Amino acid sequence: MRIPALVLLFGLVTTAADAGEADYSQHWNGVWTAEGTLFSVAVSVVGSRVELRQLESLGFEWSADNGRVAGAVLEIEVDYAGVSGIIEARLQDAATAVVSARSCLPDYRVVCALARNRQATFRKAED
Repeated sequence: MRIPALVLLFGLVTTAADAGEADYSQHWNGVWTAEGTLFSVAVSVVGSRVELRQLESLGFEWSADNGRVAGAVLEIEVDYAGVSGIIEARLQDAATAVVSARSCLPDYRVVCALARNRQATFRKAED
């Protein structure tokens, strides 16, 4: 079951950031779980900076850095098994986000091929 968890990790982006004025940064704080899985992360937003911490990674070792939030869109750089990508998540409401990979390099790697054009829904489990 390693491929589905990896797709969830790299399957986090929808569209470009909103140019809206609303401040959604506090909606991001908390524990988020990928729908239908145990995969979960803790998100902490301070200002426009984002920190992502793995809680249940289903056995995958990955790292996240340089997170940013702009309105209803969260963006973070992720590295996993020689692959680097930028993950975007867009809030649908205060407890639901749709996530996909905005970029994944090198694109010839299987991980990137599996993440292409995929999305995952994350639900906020707790603040």
